Amino acid sequence: MNEPRITPPLDEGVVRSLRAGDRVLITGTLYTARDAAHKRFMECIAKGESLPVNLKGQILYYTGPTPAPPGKTMGSAGPTTSGRLDAYTPLLIEETGLKGMIGKGDRRGEVVDSIVKNSCVYFAAIGGAGALIATCIKKARVVCYEDLGAEAVYELAVERMPVIVAIDCNGNSLYREGLARFVDNKR
Repeated sequence: MNEPRITPPLDEGVVRSLRAGDRVLITGTLYTARDAAHKRFMECIAKGESLPVNLKGQILYYTGPTPAPPGKTMGSAGPTTSGRLDAYTPLLIEETGLKGMIGKGDRRGEVVDSIVKNSCVYFAAIGGAGALIATCIKKARVVCYEDLGAEAVYELAVERMPVIVAIDCNGNSLYREGLARFVDNKR
């Protein structure tokens, strides 16, 4: 199977070419951000300040990587549950020009609405595969909020990181469509 290969920052043409269910390989720069970093991003936005990292066209990976073992770039870097970030996501997309997110699990309606309105894409990474995903990470450095430890924002250089388009820019959802197919097949 020929998997699309994408490189952030993403433009609208790339985002519009992706469909729910597509398997994709990402090479380039990603940024990590979990709950505590999102809260700080919101504080910056509320104060009218610039974020400490430019997210325009970028992809946020919802992960809190573990420390690197000897000889490795990073320890396990599996996805965290995206629903925990749903309260922050629509405003973050609107205010920063963010074009993609990677996590696990479905998203709320208001997030899907923002994905559609702003031509974004939501990718799923496989939960439990954090050690495997870490092999795709070639470089990692903290770029802000170092005091947050594992929840600091990292800049990751990734090579051929496998993800699946879970929600495309048209609002098509692998979670909803997959569930519907499963239910139909059980009848």
